[in-house]
Amino acid sequence: MASSLTVGAVWQAEVILILTKLYDFNLGSVTESSLWRSTDYGTTYEKLNDKVGLKTVLSYLYVSPTNKRKIMLLSDPEIESSILISSDEGATYQKYRLNFYIQSLLFHPKQEEWILAYSLDQKLYSSMDFGRKWQLMHERVTPNRFYWSVTGLDKEPDLVHMEARTADGHTHYLTCRIQECSETKRSGPFSRSIDVSSLVVQDEYIFIQVTAGGRANYYVSYRREPFAQIKLPKYSLPKDMHIISTDENQVFAAVQEWNQNDTYNLYISDTRGVYFTLALENVKSSRGLEGNIIIDLYEVAGIKGIFLANRKIDDQIKTFITYNKGRDWRLLQAPDTDVRGDPVVCQLPFCSLHLHLQLSENPYTSGSISSKETAPGLLVATGNIGSELSYTDVGVFISADGGNSWRQIFEEEYNVWFLDWGGALVAMKHTSVPVRHMWVSFDEGRSWSRYSFTSTPLFVDGSLVDPGIETQIMTVFGHFSLRSEWQLVKVDYKSVFSRRCNKDDYQTWHLHNQGEPCVMGERKIYKKRKPGAQCSLGRDYSKTVVSEPCVCGQGDFECDYGYERHSNNQCVPAFWFSPSSLSKDCSIGQSYLNSTGYRRIVSNNCTDGLREKYMAKMEKCPGKAPRGLHILTTDGKLVTEQGHNATFIILMEEGDLQRTNIQLDFGDGLAVSYANFSPVEDGIRHVYKSAGIFQVTAYAENSLGSDTAVLFLHVVCPVEHVHLSVPFVAIRNKDVNITAVVWPSQAGTLTYFWWFGNSTKPLITLESSISYIFAVEGMNTVTVQVAAGNTLIQDTKEIAVHEYFQSQLLSFSPNLDYHNPDIPEWRQDIGKVIKRALAQVTGIPDEQILVAVFPGLPTSAELFILPHKNTTERRKSSEADLEQVVEILFNALNQNLVQFELKPGVEVIVYVTQLTLAPLVDSSTGHSSSAMLMLLSVVFVGLAVFLVYKFKRKIPWINIYAQVQHDKEQEMIGSVSQSENAPKITLSEFTDPEELMDKELDTRMMGERQPSAGAFFTVWVRMLVTGVLGKAATVTPGTGRASGTEIRS
Repeated sequence: MASSLTVGAVWQAEVILILTKLYDFNLGSVTESSLWRSTDYGTTYEKLNDKVGLKTVLSYLYVSPTNKRKIMLLSDPEIESSILISSDEGATYQKYRLNFYIQSLLFHPKQEEWILAYSLDQKLYSSMDFGRKWQLMHERVTPNRFYWSVTGLDKEPDLVHMEARTADGHTHYLTCRIQECSETKRSGPFSRSIDVSSLVVQDEYIFIQVTAGGRANYYVSYRREPFAQIKLPKYSLPKDMHIISTDENQVFAAVQEWNQNDTYNLYISDTRGVYFTLALENVKSSRGLEGNIIIDLYEVAGIKGIFLANRKIDDQIKTFITYNKGRDWRLLQAPDTDVRGDPVVCQLPFCSLHLHLQLSENPYTSGSISSKETAPGLLVATGNIGSELSYTDVGVFISADGGNSWRQIFEEEYNVWFLDWGGALVAMKHTSVPVRHMWVSFDEGRSWSRYSFTSTPLFVDGSLVDPGIETQIMTVFGHFSLRSEWQLVKVDYKSVFSRRCNKDDYQTWHLHNQGEPCVMGERKIYKKRKPGAQCSLGRDYSKTVVSEPCVCGQGDFECDYGYERHSNNQCVPAFWFSPSSLSKDCSIGQSYLNSTGYRRIVSNNCTDGLREKYMAKMEKCPGKAPRGLHILTTDGKLVTEQGHNATFIILMEEGDLQRTNIQLDFGDGLAVSYANFSPVEDGIRHVYKSAGIFQVTAYAENSLGSDTAVLFLHVVCPVEHVHLSVPFVAIRNKDVNITAVVWPSQAGTLTYFWWFGNSTKPLITLESSISYIFAVEGMNTVTVQVAAGNTLIQDTKEIAVHEYFQSQLLSFSPNLDYHNPDIPEWRQDIGKVIKRALAQVTGIPDEQILVAVFPGLPTSAELFILPHKNTTERRKSSEADLEQVVEILFNALNQNLVQFELKPGVEVIVYVTQLTLAPLVDSSTGHSSSAMLMLLSVVFVGLAVFLVYKFKRKIPWINIYAQVQHDKEQEMIGSVSQSENAPKITLSEFTDPEELMDKELDTRMMGERQPSAGAFFTVWVRMLVTGVLGKAATVTPGTGRASGTEIRS
């Protein structure tokens, strides 16, 4: 068992709400919860389980950010789905059942009744009455990627920004009003799809990410203007990007570049968030408890422009500080003395002070560093003195002047909290052992008073403190032992603050940067309580006394986009940057701001001085011919599907965007033209109606010149099925033709990957057929994979490879046709059944028998009689053995002994199709046959032709397998021929093919169903002849060729 605690506080009314939960590790779930309420700021507590339901298990407690009298409790979704609402600071509750399970809530920053709820099934709901009624807004919303409108920027206060997956399967940035979020009412401020979990809506900025061609592209909208692509230095090539800060109309971003793994580079933007320049390289990063990226960068509260960062240099982590938003960085000067007052020897740059900059993920501990808006210049942090950051030898350090000088206040790690608007400090040792003391300082940590807050040492889990509380009260919670109940200790410091501070209790201090009084273009003087004055500051405490601008100097300007600071402190264009490229957005007759290479740091308030020298100059727009024209697709791919939108983006590095004509030829006979670039900014859409490879050409022209860009686009039709046509049996070391038949046939450009046997590398072709020689006897596997765009399909077949074999055509009793569905799986199973029946009747080993059932009706098959394994060495005796096997099978078939039961009551008999067996198939080129046998063969062929064409006699063992293909006849292949010198049978020996088809031959169609679109038919004539031919010959119409390989279906 383990328990956890959630605290919510209503500060104005001194009400504290505490939710405790009991977690059962054996069950893996929360089994109990208790709700506690105090109305005297923690002196006494009342248990409210009876008011929320004795059996109700609660999971979360929410306090409305705009009205802290309103409380919302969520039930544990594993038990029930309901919420409990209170409008009287948690005194009473109303329970409402829900038809969805809430994962998180987002309250409106201004409207106390408006709430967004995200469900466990990724749906977004809205409520306008503080959760009493809910309305579905959108399904398939990305977690934590939904935002309320920002006052002053969005027109409607009830507008919601969200990232969601739409019906097309892509992720989009959408906006809609909470009560008007139907499909027709939603809008997409960014026309294209975006990367998942990339939408960020923060202050004046909206950020999205789009990956194209393997590269991430980032876009920003400033103050809801149209999106513009973020410009990082050309060769930063970011792998990852995080928005760190958007304060004061500027973006601080951490970018992990192509050559970084555990560090990020810091970039800072112009006001619009478009053009970024490098602020600091190789900043340390780490992973949070939930896997989130944490950048070691800390923005000091209360004073603008001051940041701390941990940078990796030569495998060492060092802490740097900047006072001008990243233009200049320096190491921290170590204290002169340690906590005991002994001198510290630490010489820059070899030794300095290093700080841990992680904020606490536990809201009830202080974290490793803290500063407050109400106490400007005061920083407390955990760190060490040395050559690099350490995680072992740490202490606590404090700065009272904004990080210029530091003092050590503890030798061990402590939690330090701010009391009384930051005027006092409270410290408690951060340890795993129980404690009973805390320390209080009224002089910025120079001296500490120890107080005992409990008589029994307490394992402290956290503290509830708010720096703005005038009551000077904090609540410490923990356990007396690891098995005890929660203990809450109220610590009241009222008696320590003897009175309210007056003007004599304050002193002034000047903000500076190593003696330089101007920071961010201003000279600022603050007031703070004098050390040792034990008076309370109060709510009306004002910290700033004087603020006046300074004269602009070099330190007030940073290098503009595309420029780099050199050792002489001058900003020089980078090798990849052309300063004139920024003028393409203006047209002849207009003016533009031409950068001098410098820009004043955003939020810097300096005046005069170097401002005039470094500020951008207004110049007339130069006329330029188009240059650097590029054409690409929105997703970066060069493949699109037939019938789908293909969106093209046209980019131009130089030229006049407003006076340059654009023409885009899609390569399919259609083209579009535009007078300027404005209509093509969101892309040009086109739908291809046929598959193929199209040359897409962009042409840009103005009065000063022209430029052209070309893109070759593959338009494919998604392939749905591939059928691998291979012979059932092949002869070793002889060519075998293998064909992949793809449906639909008009699929565009296809790539074929052929895998043979156990090969680890495929043969790759653009043709659907391949010739291959099998060198190994036995069963050989052939696999073909067909790639079309993003689709990859495959088929696998097996081929029996032998030195020689014999074959016999089989037919069946007519009742088998009635049960023949004519699908490959059925044919394979029937072949296995026939094989078992033959082996059972004859006793011949089943490895010597192979049965292939042909497609179509009537049902027919071919029986292959294979030599016994490992008989290659004794060839002649094996051939004789094979003849004996053939005779046994022949006798069994002629006696109708081979039959099988297809289903109860359906007996199927297997017959031979003709009386004469095909002789032994041999791979050798020489024969022992006499010339007389050769002559008899030729005479037999002539007689067969005469009988068919002259006398129109029906020959029962001639099968015509007819198929018609739309574009061209497909060559079909029968059983592999025994000799390259075998006589060829050509159609020229016969009469006209049309006469043959119309009048003289009785054809058998393969199935009686009407062919669908894309179906194909091929003419297949099998003629069995005896003699030296020794096999069934396959004739391909229109080719004049006879092949010797059996088509496999």
